[in-house]
Amino acid sequence: MSKTLPLSPEKLRTSLDPARVPFADSNAIPRNGQRQSPQTRVLKALELGLNITARGFNIYLAGEAELGRSYLLRDYLTPRARKGVTPPDLVYVHNFEDPDAPILLPLPAGQGVRLKAALGKVFVRIQKEIAVRLERGAYTRRRTLLMDKFQSQRERLLDKMNKMALAQGFNLGMDEGGGMTLYPMVEGRRLNEQEYESLEETRRKELKVKGDSLMEPMSGFLRKLARAERNLTDAERDLEREMVDEVLKSTLDPLAEKFLPQCDCEGLRIFMAALRADTLENLDAVMPPDPQPAPPDRRPSGPGHPEGVPYPPLYPEDMRGRYDVNVFVDNGAALGAPIVFEDHPTLSNLMGCIEREAEMGALVTDFTLIKAGAVHRANGGYLILHMDDLLRYSSAWEALLRALRSGVSRIEDAGEEDGNKAKGLRPAPVPLSLKVILIGSEDLYEILLDADDRFNKLFKIKAHFTEYMPRNQAGIRTYLHHIRRIIDDDGLLPFDREALAALVDHGSRLIEDQQRLSLRFPRLREIMVEASALATMAGKDMVDGAMLRRAQDARNFRSNLVEELYMEEYDRRIIKVVTKGEAVGRANGLAVSSFGDFEFGLPHQISCTVGAGSGGIIDLERDAQLGGPIHTKAMMILKSYLVGSFAHNKPLVLTGSLGFEQNYVGIEGDSASGAELAALLSALAGVPIRLSFAFTGAVGQSGEIMAVGGVTRKIEGYFEVCRRHGLTGKQGVIMPRDNIDHALLHGSVVEAVAAGQFHIYAVEHITEAMELLTGLPPGRLRKDGTYTPGSLYDRVDRRLAELTRISTRSNRRR
Repeated sequence: MSKTLPLSPEKLRTSLDPARVPFADSNAIPRNGQRQSPQTRVLKALELGLNITARGFNIYLAGEAELGRSYLLRDYLTPRARKGVTPPDLVYVHNFEDPDAPILLPLPAGQGVRLKAALGKVFVRIQKEIAVRLERGAYTRRRTLLMDKFQSQRERLLDKMNKMALAQGFNLGMDEGGGMTLYPMVEGRRLNEQEYESLEETRRKELKVKGDSLMEPMSGFLRKLARAERNLTDAERDLEREMVDEVLKSTLDPLAEKFLPQCDCEGLRIFMAALRADTLENLDAVMPPDPQPAPPDRRPSGPGHPEGVPYPPLYPEDMRGRYDVNVFVDNGAALGAPIVFEDHPTLSNLMGCIEREAEMGALVTDFTLIKAGAVHRANGGYLILHMDDLLRYSSAWEALLRALRSGVSRIEDAGEEDGNKAKGLRPAPVPLSLKVILIGSEDLYEILLDADDRFNKLFKIKAHFTEYMPRNQAGIRTYLHHIRRIIDDDGLLPFDREALAALVDHGSRLIEDQQRLSLRFPRLREIMVEASALATMAGKDMVDGAMLRRAQDARNFRSNLVEELYMEEYDRRIIKVVTKGEAVGRANGLAVSSFGDFEFGLPHQISCTVGAGSGGIIDLERDAQLGGPIHTKAMMILKSYLVGSFAHNKPLVLTGSLGFEQNYVGIEGDSASGAELAALLSALAGVPIRLSFAFTGAVGQSGEIMAVGGVTRKIEGYFEVCRRHGLTGKQGVIMPRDNIDHALLHGSVVEAVAAGQFHIYAVEHITEAMELLTGLPPGRLRKDGTYTPGSLYDRVDRRLAELTRISTRSNRRR
């Protein structure tokens, strides 16, 4: 009779008594109480990292998915950001000295959009004001005086030229375009071209020679006339410049006086002065064009716009590239420091870009096409990136590291990335002052540390997520407050006291530990959302324990099709797993299979054969290339255990094989090594193993049984097979004692244990497991190197000695 007793039902699961829940239902849980996150390590790292302003102290949040990483970060940053300083707007303006190098101006939050709109309105007003002044009497009188003076000079010169021509027998004619022509006079009458051609050739030559000789003295008059025209043009331009200057004083100058004190930006002062000077140098940009009748069908009429009158553009066409303002980053609506989560971190989305437009078959650009990236929108605040997304775009990752290292972001033309270098812009770089927070796994953190020296220099703060919190009185209360928050955030029905207790138990099952609660709140949220939906469908106004169990059963039913197919194979005995009787060299092992996010346990038959020879124990899985390295190591540990236990006074010379029956897929892990050792010892001793038991546990070199994963799923899987085959009251599972706290079994299993129909044993050493499996005491090693006579290990030892003698005699005969 084994000294190892089965575990009581109370040790097989943890169950929170609903009476111990301090709230009648979720509505009674205070909304603002116990808001402290259980991720203390993360919060302390964030607090330190965000208070360090030195360069390089960016943050890496290390943790697996479904721990609410983004949710926690947003929850932590939001109140902090609201108290932060709102960063300025960033605008790009035209550089009048170097058009290819746009100027970056920082303006108080909200002033960028206002400046852009105000400049647009001012220049439209400038054009209207100029048009009005052109029609005023003062301007027209001064221009008329200039024209009259010019006409007077012109007429005097033309009169002199005409008298000179008449004296030589010619008439001076002038066409509408201002061109002058000498016409010969014959008998006091001017000849036209046809009449001239009808003259005799000799006469025509005489007239031509005479006309050519006349042109030379007339050239002096022509030069004087051209000089008078230039003087008129210059005078008109000076008059227009004077008039435009007056318009600017009444329109643009007040705008500058309004914005400069608010912005206190020297760059803006320089830009406004340069803009004013450029306007006076480029009068055609603001002077209204000569009225051209537009075809009535060119533009449809609209409210307030007569047919054929176009809507006025924000800027005149030739001013758009110089006098506009590109609001690169607009923080006008920001309340404190910005928080930017960039979910699609391509190079352009992250670091900005310079776009191009097609114009007459060519791609052109200007400073208004400079677009901001997430780095610029988050400047002065926080930029959050998921490493899984970011590493898909290597160029974006490289650009981010360069920007953080240099402290500035240089916006590059997209054409430079693909090697098509073209003439483009060189915008002023953007100085950076932000915290970049990366979210990724622990494995990825280690890879980045080894692969890139820059990573450790730029991300010096690591915030490590934990997957669990202690299941104690304080922990349960905190857990309930998080449950209330999920209910509020998703607008779920309230949960009663029984449902709240069941959610706490579900939190332990998620982490598979009776002493802990899982912090994978997204997974807890899923079952809550489904339970609330089922309660709503059933017409209930609150989720109770029964509805929560129904949601769990429904979730299991949606996902367990593959498990059910396996169970049908067990039912039909296609998969050979025996849950009754005994057999030599055979044992039932347990494994966990997963399909998607659904895990379930399945039993497997492990068999072993031994005989005389020197081939040792062959690992069939390894030789078939189905065993992973951990499983291979476990097999080597089994051999080490045999040597340590039975090679005190003799060499071990044997051959044999170990393998999983009906296995066609890869095997990894050491959780079946206990069952494999049991099958091996049974085969050596010739003692049958009770097949009503399944065994899971890893074996150490000294024979201790060590903890394994998935104990709950493994036990439930074997129980289901036994239930289908018929419970005999003798079936059960042997597991490591270290896994007792990891057992959170389904109610049906616990009920079967309580009824004596199923048994679960926890062992610390292989000898305890072998006594349960064979019914024989393992025996004790004596001083002479032998074991207690009649014991299990005595039979193993004697069989090993016999195999050694057989092998030795065989070798001698050879």
